[in-house]
Amino acid sequence: MLLAEDLLLLLTDDDSGRLLVTAAEADVALGGARLIELTLAGRVDVTGEGEGRKGRLVVRSSERLGDPVLDDALGICVAYEGKKPQAVVGPLGKKLREALYDRLVEQGVLRAERGKVLGIFPTSRWPAADAAHERQVRQALEQALLTGLPPQDRTAALVSLLLALRSVHKVVPPKQHGLARRELERRAKQIAEGDWGSAAVRKAVDAMAAATMAAVTAATSAAVVGGSS
Repeated sequence: MLLAEDLLLLLTDDDSGRLLVTAAEADVALGGARLIELTLAGRVDVTGEGEGRKGRLVVRSSERLGDPVLDDALGICVAYEGKKPQAVVGPLGKKLREALYDRLVEQGVLRAERGKVLGIFPTSRWPAADAAHERQVRQALEQALLTGLPPQDRTAALVSLLLALRSVHKVVPPKQHGLARRELERRAKQIAEGDWGSAAVRKAVDAMAAATMAAVTAATSAAVVGGSS
């Protein structure tokens, strides 16, 4: 599965089928996951010394990866080449959540349950249908966070994304493992800052974190304005 699919499964409660974070946070994080996957595949990078403006998005290869979600993402990156990585995270996450939910339903991993609130407002839930793959992903996360064994790049990327979302404790409840939340987050930070991935991957994670913070700030400001009007 894609890194973004793994992240979405972790962020969706198996029983209720609802997100553990806000929709805005999830969308930005999923965009960040797409960007990270492209960097891990060697398609996207950030410029270094002697490549013009440092820290800008650059497409190293436009060779298709054979997955429409990633190939579409590569096309978006081509359009945003030369800009800061943060600029592309939002576009990469736009309408992605819905597309991934549909894919996961088609694969038999989730169920789609649709209804209406008060008989008017449409609502959707995505409870688990087959949680086998998600259990494997969670086990890899727990092994990295609880045992200290070096994680694979994909697991480290998931830890970094969850840390940026401040949601590690929602996916790996610390009390169930005899840890304080602060200790769990300290271990997550060690993994995120460890020796894995490339400079481009780190830039992608940083960009996602910054974009998430901006999205949350904007949502909070809108709520305050709406409440005072």
